[in-house]
Amino acid sequence: MLIHLYRAVLIRPQSTSVSGKLPRLLIAVLLLHTASACVSAPVQPDEDPPVIFVSEPEVTVADGAIYKSTNNRFLFEDVRARRVGDVINVVLEERTDATKAASTTTNKSTGIAIPGPTILGGPVKALDREFLANDLQSQSDFTGQGDSSQSNRLSGSVAVTVTRKLPNGNLWIKGQKTISLNQGSEIVRVSGQIRPTDIAPNNSVLSSQIADAHITYGGTGLLADANQAGWLARVFLSPFWPF
Repeated sequence: MLIHLYRAVLIRPQSTSVSGKLPRLLIAVLLLHTASACVSAPVQPDEDPPVIFVSEPEVTVADGAIYKSTNNRFLFEDVRARRVGDVINVVLEERTDATKAASTTTNKSTGIAIPGPTILGGPVKALDREFLANDLQSQSDFTGQGDSSQSNRLSGSVAVTVTRKLPNGNLWIKGQKTISLNQGSEIVRVSGQIRPTDIAPNNSVLSSQIADAHITYGGTGLLADANQAGWLARVFLSPFWPF
């Protein structure tokens, strides 16, 4: 519909007045701007607010001791996270490789020979050639081939916080890392569920051991904008473009 309006605005008898051309140009620009609004721009990752812990108040009994059980540290305890608010290091080692290939080949050939009639034991000829003899040949070939491959890799580390302890003893973690460079920012977010038994003695866990993992990597700034198509290019690449 926008294309027809655009043509209706531009394809008109030409006028010698400059002031008469300006409204048509303004309307054409407005139509292109309206078409670009139909194409959504890439979503930029926003920074999450700081993690707020909501823990149930612990009931303490005044027994006259000078030590607080909520801040206790065992003499032979390791540094592995186990309580809400503890920090744990997530080692990002994500790699996915997918490859798919398909090929099809078909071949069909048909031959039919129709001999000519015979009279008195000999073929019927005309101009020294057999008359009414025929030979039919048919052949069809088809070859199709397609392949697709995709590879992703993400490595690094990010420190996250234990935000909740589940009834089965597992820990729910969440956190992000923001690196601000001179031309933009890089943001890494990690959240999911881990088992305390998967935590290494150095208080780290592999990203492959996170259940219900949600890992996000994105960027903002000049470099991220340079990798995006402009609004007019997104109009032509939009699924709503009829051509």
